[in-house]
Amino acid sequence: MKKFKYLLKRITSMNFKNFFKTINDVHKKTKQNRIYLFFDIIYCGLKYQAGYIDYNLFEMYKMNKYERKTIITRGINNEYIKKYNNPKYMHYFNSKIAFNKEFNKYLNRNWMEITGKNIKEFKTFCNKHKTIVAKPDSSSCGKGVEIIEVKNKDIKDLYQRLLENKQILIEEEAKQCKKIMELHPESINTVRVVTLLGSVVVAFLRIGNNHNHVDNFNHEGLVAPIDIETGTINYQALDKKKNLYTKHPITNKNIVGLKIPKWKKIKELCEEASLEIPEVGYVGWDVCIGEEKCFFIEGNEFPGHDLYQLPPHREGNIGLLPVFKKAEERKIEK
Repeated sequence: MKKFKYLLKRITSMNFKNFFKTINDVHKKTKQNRIYLFFDIIYCGLKYQAGYIDYNLFEMYKMNKYERKTIITRGINNEYIKKYNNPKYMHYFNSKIAFNKEFNKYLNRNWMEITGKNIKEFKTFCNKHKTIVAKPDSSSCGKGVEIIEVKNKDIKDLYQRLLENKQILIEEEAKQCKKIMELHPESINTVRVVTLLGSVVVAFLRIGNNHNHVDNFNHEGLVAPIDIETGTINYQALDKKKNLYTKHPITNKNIVGLKIPKWKKIKELCEEASLEIPEVGYVGWDVCIGEEKCFFIEGNEFPGHDLYQLPPHREGNIGLLPVFKKAEERKIEK
């Protein structure tokens, strides 16, 4: 019944132009019959809660029935969120300010909120830090994030501009360790760690590119999965255009074979923090690796599933659903 409701909702909101474009794109790549592809996409929607985007993104047209059953599709990902993330507690994650208040001990940097009545506090903050990071309280994909050098700035004008732009969260600039910074110095290259019911289920390194200040995949960034047991990157990094990289295209630094510093500490940090608000049991944590310690940039109560199991990163063409189910079993055993 849940699958039927999800499929019905997806059908009523579907962009049919893109649906048929996907069929044509897959046909060009595979030479498979368009009518067959039409019904195969519908079948995957019914059976695996996969829309046409999932079908193309995960290359489900290349997978057999057993392999398809292992993919965390959009519908399955939504089910995990509904099952384990209580909406009453989600504000701790969809508000950056609420997150900073609740997880302050894990941040390792100073921060403040612009209220419209605390310009003196803002001046003191700017006097202490040469560079500040201004963020909207609620945004994703790095939207509205601005790195500002405050020297020679009119602090009163800056305060008013940030208030008007709703960039009301002000933070000290995070400092990453040399090994990770060298991959792409212009961005903070974060580790996305996903926990489910207190266990790390997937992790990947996000690396900035083309001198952008954010490492986000949607801003030309690269993504490479991290082996959960060893903390090593065993696969090539991938960008949104599906280009693969053994080395970073700008800095020429090695990506494949890179051992993530403080990997054990990163896992411990995320697993410990995941118990702070157990009512939100499925979280994506963005971790910065500093020279002395690892710490959070932010947390996400709606972890996107699209980067989990991309075709170049799948071992044996198997997705991550079995890993998620094992995490659920461990919680039951506890």
